[in-house]
Amino acid sequence: MKKIILLALPLALALSPISMVAQSDHESVEMTTSGITLTVNGNVVRVSGAQGEVMKVFNLTGAEVSTMRIDGAEKTVTLNLPKGCYLLKVGKLVRKIYIR
Repeated sequence: MKKIILLALPLALALSPISMVAQSDHESVEMTTSGITLTVNGNVVRVSGAQGEVMKVFNLTGAEVSTMRIDGAEKTVTLNLPKGCYLLKVGKLVRKIYIR
C-alpha cells in the first residue's frame, strides 16, 4: 500500500497544472524613504532627494560593482550590468533591484 502511495503522489504532482505569472520586461518600481526616491525601470535608475550622497551597487555576493556620487537634486543613471539581482545603496537607504 505504501509503495502505491509513493508512486501515485509524484505522478499526481507531475500531472497537476502549474500556474505562471507573466511580467513585463520594462517594470518601473518607485521606492521612497527618508526623502530619497529611487525609480528603477529596466537598467535605468533615477535618484532624487539624495544630493551629495554616494550611490553604490553591490552584487549578491557583496562585491561592490559600481559607485557614483549624486551631485544634483536628481540623477538618472544607466547601469551597464549583466542581468541579475543587485543591492543599491544610497546613503542609509538599501534596496534590492532586478536588471532584466
